[in-house]
Amino acid sequence: MVLTWPVGIGRTTQRDQTSGHSRRKLLSAGVLLVLGGTVTPLTGCDLFDRDDEPTPPPDPLRPMVDESLALAAAYRASATAHPELADRLNPIAETHTAHATELARVIGVTLPSAAAAPSTAPAADPNGARAALRALEKTAQQSATAACAAAQAERAALLGSIVAARATHQEALK
Repeated sequence: MVLTWPVGIGRTTQRDQTSGHSRRKLLSAGVLLVLGGTVTPLTGCDLFDRDDEPTPPPDPLRPMVDESLALAAAYRASATAHPELADRLNPIAETHTAHATELARVIGVTLPSAAAAPSTAPAADPNGARAALRALEKTAQQSATAACAAAQAERAALLGSIVAARATHQEALK
């Protein structure tokens, strides 16, 4: 910065003995003007305001993904415990896995790489296992129905088909 006017060393200038400003005061004022001009536009860019956006709430369909994975795990556990039911239970387990995959795709999450562990051990006898799976399907159908009623229009068709599949699974287990 080149100063072209007389700058006082004390209270007076050397040329005409009039009071002037010191070089230090002028440089300080210039720095403040430059910083003030720079900081003001940057505050609009959120440079100094570091409050992060709150994380969005989880998608309301996330519990449906977990529920579908839990159902698939329960069916697989029952099929393993009762091999005579495997032909009937494995396709239903695959259907629940397909539901979980599609729901995860819709809400933009990835499925866990490991299979979910069943929440309860399968019943000791095949009839008890089928009854327990029917009860799980009934509860899952009710939650899917509630999710379908509360869902956005573009998700309702998917949820409606899941509700129908769960009702069909109950009948297949009789």
